[in-house]
Amino acid sequence: MNQEVFSALSEALQRGEEVALVTITGSTGSTPQRVGAKMLVFADGRTVGTIGGGCYENEAFWKAREAIKNRKPITLKFELNDDFAQESGLVCGGRMEVFVEPVEPSPEVFVFGAGHVGYFVAKMAHDVAFKVHVIDDREKFANVERFGPGIDVIVDNIPNWLANHTLPPSAYAVIVTRGHTHDLDTLRALASSPLRYLGLIGSKAKVKRIFDVLIDEEGMSAEALKGIHAPIGLDIGAITPQEIAVSILAELIAVKHGKIAEPNVAAVSMRWDGALAKR
Repeated sequence: MNQEVFSALSEALQRGEEVALVTITGSTGSTPQRVGAKMLVFADGRTVGTIGGGCYENEAFWKAREAIKNRKPITLKFELNDDFAQESGLVCGGRMEVFVEPVEPSPEVFVFGAGHVGYFVAKMAHDVAFKVHVIDDREKFANVERFGPGIDVIVDNIPNWLANHTLPPSAYAVIVTRGHTHDLDTLRALASSPLRYLGLIGSKAKVKRIFDVLIDEEGMSAEALKGIHAPIGLDIGAITPQEIAVSILAELIAVKHGKIAEPNVAAVSMRWDGALAKR
């Protein structure tokens, strides 16, 4: 049974799916499954394998889906007493400990812009095991020789490329193009996508100008922009392209490990609040 679970886990990771692995890690007395029994739970509710059935498996199932969403492991303890046996129809009277572990594929980061900041973001992200894609229409900057092995480099017009490709919900998107217009075009194409992370480079004033265009001139929902990290990166006083890349990568890692729940929206929160009030 566990072989089936491991096969399904491997296939899920290859497809880029997030799952949770549920494992019995301890038991005493009479329990319906042995230590080591596993069940794989998918975000959409599919399961492979079993840890014994009954209401405790159902509880573990829901905790597993919660773990996928929160990306945090959890340990569950069950008392398999007479009341449990009567409810489940199982003959058992022991204790069981279950470990629920969210498992996700190597995170993918899409760097839109192959200039100086984009270059250092891509290189650093690759070094810490992100799967990196760089998209830019300038072959002078976007080329394999410059970025080196292991980084996927795509030479194409960014809005055109986005029109033909859908980023997975687990993806991280970093907008660091060469100018205001290109940043606006890229953000417009990505704002409605359900991404793990979406960040836009620029000063507070620049971010506000871009949001003004999207909301006031183009009618985009202010709510759709609330999940954007803008200005991008942690505030560490970064100045050089290398330092800015460090601040961006630090933010990506913080989001990956659940240390940042919401974007820092202080720069444009008044703008959003005003726009939402008009709705």
